[in-house]
Amino acid sequence: MNQGKYVFAQLNSLVVSYEFDKCVSRYQGDYKIRGFSCWCQFLCMMFGQLTHRESIRDIATCLKAHQNKVYHLGIKQAISHSTITRANESRNWRIYADFAGYLISLVRPLYVTDNDFVLDLDNTVYALDSTTIDLCLSVFPWATFRTNKAAVKLHTLMDLRGNIPVFIDITEGTTHDINTLDLIDFEPGAFYVMDKAYTDFARLYEIELYRAFFVIRAKDNLKFSHSCSRKVDKTEGLKCDQIIKLSGIKTSRLYPGKLRRIKYYDAENDLLLVFLTNNFNTSALDVCLLYKNRWQIELFFKWIKQHLRIKTFWGNSPNAVKTQIWIAVCTYLLVAYAKKELRSDLSLYEITQILGVSVFDKTPIIELLS
Repeated sequence: MNQGKYVFAQLNSLVVSYEFDKCVSRYQGDYKIRGFSCWCQFLCMMFGQLTHRESIRDIATCLKAHQNKVYHLGIKQAISHSTITRANESRNWRIYADFAGYLISLVRPLYVTDNDFVLDLDNTVYALDSTTIDLCLSVFPWATFRTNKAAVKLHTLMDLRGNIPVFIDITEGTTHDINTLDLIDFEPGAFYVMDKAYTDFARLYEIELYRAFFVIRAKDNLKFSHSCSRKVDKTEGLKCDQIIKLSGIKTSRLYPGKLRRIKYYDAENDLLLVFLTNNFNTSALDVCLLYKNRWQIELFFKWIKQHLRIKTFWGNSPNAVKTQIWIAVCTYLLVAYAKKELRSDLSLYEITQILGVSVFDKTPIIELLS
């Protein structure tokens, strides 16, 4: 780490700016732009995320207060409220989505073997879920959700071996979770763990055809016939392990193959859970534990909502909202990358808080986090 750099500049120097430039060129983000570049926009918005600013005016005011330092943060153009606002409205949000994709490819391998995933499986395990971010209908009329409420949805596919998101899609609140399955390139041999909201047997059969596996909660009205049952250890909470075929007129046509139905009693939460999977080799208890690990994605949603600015938006258009969310995701990934690169034992929350109050400090990050 270079001596004499501000902490904010040290953090951004961890990644190669050439990769960001490729994303900008792909969408001509800096075409006919003389002053405020996409990189400066990214740095300003990331500054707002790290320092927990409340608005774009707040960001501009703080940066102006340290005007003699802003150049050394990497922001080499004049900053104003209107400049950042126009950039968020007009610059293609896909620039920051693609940069987040690059950061995912950088960060994900670092976390594959460093988590609490204890199941003895060679397969990659993904969790798929969505979270809803409520908005004001009068301010965000395009974000249709309910009669008196607007919202956007954050659809996320997470690698449970590292708790790093590998796919994110941002939609209006009315978009059904099932549609996300059409956007995913399924990996042969991998597990996809989902809640019952993703029950669509035509799409689940697509996963089967890709030779991938799914674990999903079964709906209560499922019609099926079972051909045989396997022995289970009822002391572990297992109730049954059956090989079934769907018997509904429509579902039997959409999913013609066999399925495995596992019933499990969760004594801790007093819940009777029924799972469906197309994997016939993994033990019944491991299938249940796979679903239990799905809650890591809920913790991710909770973390970014609590510690990043994605519940209050700094622009009203779809482009501005998506830009803010994607830069928040990039901020999360950069902090996660810094944790591994600097071999810090601190949590992501602790690192975020330290960086947030130290952006204008010249202490090497490795000393701050040691």
